Amino acid sequence: MSQQQRVMVWDFDGTVALGSGPVLAYANAVAAELAAPAARQLRDTVESALEQHPSGRLPGSGAIDGYDLVRVLAGRWGTDAAVLGRAYRQSRELLATPSAPIHPVPGLADFLATARESAVLVLATNAPDIRLEAALQQLGLDAAFDIVRHSVGKPRGMSPLLDELAGPGLAAGTVLSIGDVWANDLQPVHARGGMTALVGPVDPLATPSMRAETLDELFPAFSDWLSLPHSPPIPAHPIEVRTTEPQKR
Repeated sequence: MSQQQRVMVWDFDGTVALGSGPVLAYANAVAAELAAPAARQLRDTVESALEQHPSGRLPGSGAIDGYDLVRVLAGRWGTDAAVLGRAYRQSRELLATPSAPIHPVPGLADFLATARESAVLVLATNAPDIRLEAALQQLGLDAAFDIVRHSVGKPRGMSPLLDELAGPGLAAGTVLSIGDVWANDLQPVHARGGMTALVGPVDPLATPSMRAETLDELFPAFSDWLSLPHSPPIPAHPIEVRTTEPQKR
């Protein structure tokens, strides 16, 4: 792939697939492994965090998103990685079902159809290939991406993916990564000179090229980037797209 070919790398959970259903399914699967008081506390805390903001980032918890919050809380009761892994796989078996519902970003399918004329569209997710195709179909995105990669292993797994897409000499501005978790989705691209778009609440540690509360608010900025004749410089300060009212994911 040419280093000057524009590439848009999209995250899945919390970015193109919205809704708290998958996180709650994970919390329920972990809670099933705990004693009653701990199970109830875990569920209540996760539900409360998601009500405060659809990202599930609970202030003071150190969690980067709702899934990570489940891990942090479960760790307080000694839940090991094997239990968490089993619970996560169980929750993914419910993805895009009434037990773990998701919903699409308004206008995303139409935007991607247009963007595909100017860029290679890549879906890159840490999630395994469990009901991923069914989820994309439900979202109306089953034919929206040129490349779909699961089990990427972000953040470390982003470098091999970028090498494959654009080579180690990634030209600044030719790749735009879009996601809701700075450390996983965006920081590896930023470190290599790429453009980044952060969706969701402000992260004091993040330095994205652009940010908005919801993904659809960024479509005009994405279109501007796609229409530029040459690789654009990374702005010194992020383009902030403001919203009047946060929307549920």
